[in-house]
Amino acid sequence: MRVPRGALVVSAQARGDNPLRGPGFMVAMARAAEAGGAGAIRAEGVADIAAIREAVKLPLVGLIKRDDEGFPVYITPDFAAAAAVAAAGAEVIAIDATARARKGGEVGPMIARIHAELGREVLADVATLEEGIAAEAAGADAVATTLAGYTGGKVPEEPDFALLAALAERCRVPVVAEGRFWWPEEVARAFALGAHAVCVGTAITDPRAITRRFVAALPR
Repeated sequence: MRVPRGALVVSAQARGDNPLRGPGFMVAMARAAEAGGAGAIRAEGVADIAAIREAVKLPLVGLIKRDDEGFPVYITPDFAAAAAVAAAGAEVIAIDATARARKGGEVGPMIARIHAELGREVLADVATLEEGIAAEAAGADAVATTLAGYTGGKVPEEPDFALLAALAERCRVPVVAEGRFWWPEEVARAFALGAHAVCVGTAITDPRAITRRFVAALPR
């Protein structure tokens, strides 16, 4: 896999209502992460991916988030989105590989087309062990715990270490730990459980969310 073993992957993304939305800010985040020792960058959207690709030399995991009415899958939901990510310069394409309904067709054929037509690696974002095993069988180059806790019910506060350990034990492809990592100790635990790499986003690249956590601790 293009993402090195033992790497910290920094997710440089900002939602539409975030003051840091836009390629200029995300490039600055990516450059700061590279200077700090990150081993790869995860980025969303064609403009951000292309700008970051020009600015840093690290491996780049790219995706497009798109809401399709009536379908819960929104991370690179079809081949057209994957092709746009590849054209923007990402070496690895992250896709939603959960079992949820998707507008873009089945995961397996999509992975096959990404390999054959785009020549890119596929990182399958999953929420369960069964989805990770299925993604590996469908040809994914790596699986990630990105969507654990986000496909129904209350979102947990901590990373899903149980899923990470299960995927690391059952899957032959690399497993990337992602989702709700806030502390270095959690990153160390993820590697001890068998993670190939760990991706951290909000705790590094979202000052608004970080500020809110501190404000929540203020006396009332």
